[in-house]
Amino acid sequence: MKLSSTTQDKLITIKEVSSLIGMKKPTIYKYIREGQFPKPIKIGSRASRWSLNKVMEWIEEQKR
Repeated sequence: MKLSSTTQDKLITIKEVSSLIGMKKPTIYKYIREGQFPKPIKIGSRASRWSLNKVMEWIEEQKR
């Protein structure tokens, strides 16, 4: 799914990230620590969200 530059970015939860990329939460956080996956955006003191555009770009990179 390619997003156009005019598409507004959406912030998604770890559950949505996990569903999109087919990995469990601990694996996603391991990839983040290793610099292999986009870091989340902190919202408040507890909530983290990911840019849907960045996650989709990561998926496209993995296909290459």
